[in-house]
Amino acid sequence: MSSSSSRSPRGAGNTTNRAEVVDGNFRAFVEQWRGAPATPDPDASIDGASGLTGAAFLELFESQMLSRHLDLEARAMRARNEGFYTIGSSGHEGSAGVARATRHTDPAFLHYRSGGFMMERSRAVPGVDPVYDTALSLAASADDPISGGRHKVWGSVELHVPPQTSTIASHVPKAVGTAVAHGLGQRGGIDMAVPPDAIVLCSFGDAAANHATALAGFNSACWTAYQNLPCPILFVCEDNGIGISVQTPSGWIEAAFRDRPGLRYFHADGLDVIAAYAAAHEAAEYVRRTRRPAFLHLDVVRLLGHAGSDVESRYRGLDAIERDEAADPLLRSAERALTTGLLTPSAVLDRYETVRGRVRDAARRAAARPRLATRAEVMAPLAPMTPARVRAEATRADHGAQRAAVFGGHERLPERLPPRHLAIQIGRALHDLLAKYPQALAFGEDVAQKGGVYTVTTGLARAFPPHRVFNTLLDETTILGVAQGAGLLGLLPIPEIQYLAYVHNAADQIRGEACSLQFFSSGQYANPMLIRIAGLAYQKGFGGHFHNDNSIAALRDIPGLVIACPSRGDDAAMMLRTCAALCRIDGRVAAFIEPIALYMTKDLHAEGDGGWLFDYPAPDCAVELGEPRIYHPDATDLLIVTYGNGVPMSLRVAERLRRQHGTAVRVLDLRWLKPINHEAIAAHARLIGRVLVVDEGRTTGGPAEEIITGLVESCGGALQCARVAGADSYVPLGAAANLVLVSEEEIATEARRLVQADA
Repeated sequence: MSSSSSRSPRGAGNTTNRAEVVDGNFRAFVEQWRGAPATPDPDASIDGASGLTGAAFLELFESQMLSRHLDLEARAMRARNEGFYTIGSSGHEGSAGVARATRHTDPAFLHYRSGGFMMERSRAVPGVDPVYDTALSLAASADDPISGGRHKVWGSVELHVPPQTSTIASHVPKAVGTAVAHGLGQRGGIDMAVPPDAIVLCSFGDAAANHATALAGFNSACWTAYQNLPCPILFVCEDNGIGISVQTPSGWIEAAFRDRPGLRYFHADGLDVIAAYAAAHEAAEYVRRTRRPAFLHLDVVRLLGHAGSDVESRYRGLDAIERDEAADPLLRSAERALTTGLLTPSAVLDRYETVRGRVRDAARRAAARPRLATRAEVMAPLAPMTPARVRAEATRADHGAQRAAVFGGHERLPERLPPRHLAIQIGRALHDLLAKYPQALAFGEDVAQKGGVYTVTTGLARAFPPHRVFNTLLDETTILGVAQGAGLLGLLPIPEIQYLAYVHNAADQIRGEACSLQFFSSGQYANPMLIRIAGLAYQKGFGGHFHNDNSIAALRDIPGLVIACPSRGDDAAMMLRTCAALCRIDGRVAAFIEPIALYMTKDLHAEGDGGWLFDYPAPDCAVELGEPRIYHPDATDLLIVTYGNGVPMSLRVAERLRRQHGTAVRVLDLRWLKPINHEAIAAHARLIGRVLVVDEGRTTGGPAEEIITGLVESCGGALQCARVAGADSYVPLGAAANLVLVSEEEIATEARRLVQADA
């Protein structure tokens, strides 16, 4: 660039409006331009190397201008209290070149500084107005076409851009999962929403590249490619050298990514939109041709600080700020337009001001549009539910031929076989689901040949091809990322998390990503998945906390998540069918918690009684979401509300009280921990008047808190309520575990107290 482009007005420290400085820099640079006029052919190549014509370059330049003026206007809207988001894309406008180098049918999981990308990709679909759409998003308007005013996100169904929120790097695993799932779907002949040669694009900043979540994504992509399995993803690192106020060491990104196995490295000057386009085109074609991952490293700058509230001069010297401002990519593009003669100085300024006017008009109109006004409006897309359609899908049993083939003939269908325990019936139900749904995939650690740690998935890998039942690397973040990508492309992922404690390693993939997608896309996107989780305690002290985890509060706190917890095999099979139907019909995310201690349980009251063995339900049977199971429905002395291991424990206590005291105890097995059926609980509670909640979770955050609160709200002081719950403790190894878990003796003692208090 010529030296004239670095003329930057000197600021006055914290009082200087850097947005005004950057805006003024551009105008001053163009106004001061001195060069010989030319009249090139706009249809000719602009540089002889990139393949871009002059006309194409001018479109890129316009996209950069649009992105820049949206940043400037976002700050003006905030000052007028008409806008609510000021993290901008200034300095990153070279991403417009990446958009031009890829196809609008390539799913793009974008960095929040992707204004240039969105402006350019929008050209591919007539009728999309990215300026007005962005203004609506900035204004948190209910008319925002992607999030409906719930958050400022980059997203568009037409442009294949699922919305991403601001969580650092949390989108990387699901972007990788989408690339992996694309190959799996193709092997299964599944018709997906993107073309067969589509690639996945995932952009992020240099600071985010260090996050553990991002590293999990990079590692899983390399791990997949190392085995010569398809993983067509283009990572784009927009390296501006700083994360809020933390400097990225010079050369770190190249050193960290240039020589990773299975990952092809590309590099370009992202301040030059033509160079960015050329490198992105080469990288994208490599990924498209080889179906292997690539890493595009773009050098950019961050202008205007991290966000509008960020006073950059507090942690950066003025010289460094002005040095970045002098490297403004819009100055580079203006210089290219002027030196080639594609535009005159007056034409550049005319275009610049025309864009400013377009953006200001869009902002004015957007600010006048309605915003979300009620709680119901805000929550409308959070947990879609169509009960009749879900019921019909859960009980649909038109796959008889497939079932017979999977189970080895009609005489071997599981409903024709003797009663079995929980682990066997879950395994049979999984065979059933994969037979019913050709889109279904079962995967996780040790799921395939080994059959799972507790042999629950035994036989699946023999019954179905390896692209439908497979092992993953030992990383929960990756497992859930693959599940999200599969769901996004129309598959039915059934990932397994080996233990409940391991969910916490990757909980944000459920909370911040999977369950938020419908919310932040106004229901236009979904990543349905049925997460099987071995959990809860009572394994006779085996394994300690990590294998006896009773902490379910972190899952119950996730908006929109369905949580199922069967205690017996027939319920498990029917609840799995409902969960799968919720995924297919309503796009829901379901966590299916399987009580490990009940996997092999056969007896209830005495050894050999077979009281916890149950018949496999016919394929047209299902349990509705929220529907509890009632034991001893005629009992009127006490109601016990419980779930999981608490069910057989409470049934044993009920039998003891009946024999010893003649007490008639009704037991309500919740079966669903989210949503909890408060109406059903209250109906039984009103009839009896005494309720004991047996909660094997912890005292803080367990379902008992919600259940008792709901009873107080619905029944007032007419009830006697109590609870027994686990201690707020990790579960120790050995017999000491019994000291912090609910015992049958505690249940019996509290039950007697409640009944006797009213005697």
